[in-house]
Amino acid sequence: MTRCRTLIAEDEPLAREGLAEWVRQMPQLELAAVCGDGTAALAAIRAEQPALVLMDIQMPGMTGLQVLRALAAERQQPLPAVIFTTAFDEHALTAFELHAVDYLLKPFAHERFVEAVEHALAAGRSPEDALPALEAAAEPSGNEPLTRVLVRDQGKIFPLHVDAIEHLRSDTKYTAIVSKGKTFLVRVPIASFERRLDPSRFLKVNRACIVNLDFVEAMTPDETSQLVVQMRDGTRVTASREVSRQLRADSL
Repeated sequence: MTRCRTLIAEDEPLAREGLAEWVRQMPQLELAAVCGDGTAALAAIRAEQPALVLMDIQMPGMTGLQVLRALAAERQQPLPAVIFTTAFDEHALTAFELHAVDYLLKPFAHERFVEAVEHALAAGRSPEDALPALEAAAEPSGNEPLTRVLVRDQGKIFPLHVDAIEHLRSDTKYTAIVSKGKTFLVRVPIASFERRLDPSRFLKVNRACIVNLDFVEAMTPDETSQLVVQMRDGTRVTASREVSRQLRADSL
């Protein structure tokens, strides 16, 4: 069995040792290197050329996002699959834009670690598949409107253009994205999407749902005068009282 060469980039010693032990426990993986900061991680990835990188985002020297952008800009070697490990969920959307395979929010359990690694091994994506998204994400991101989201379907990861998103719903730790009769779960809070989706097309109708106005069939008041949004796929969503009032005011 060919083992997947794996590199760990983590500045916290205990977390670094724990990840290394978990990697050693998986027969599919081979520990290639362990780094304590972003600068060392970039050099080690260049030298070791691992197939999988477990990388913290907030590290001395360079952040994990900066390391991945630097690798994308160089194009000198195959790009590894990356699983980000971090205590900060605000970077999740950027991580997926950079074609990260998964995003582990600390503290995470061993079962969640194994799930992420198995997803990475099953994805089997080539560097050529990842390069277009990495090139686009290498540009400054800031708060520009989101253009695509990485989703999984039948063991594969692919970019879903936001134009094809019909509506999004908050689902505990995930956001459920509905498009063309399919639902994709992504481990990104719906608030992160709200900040990056074009407000002229996407409307947050209540705390748990954002709809693409291009896919809205009609809006009708219920017995309490709140508007019920009817989507083209048959989904019905009740808008909050505040949103219902605003929609009525805008229609006058």
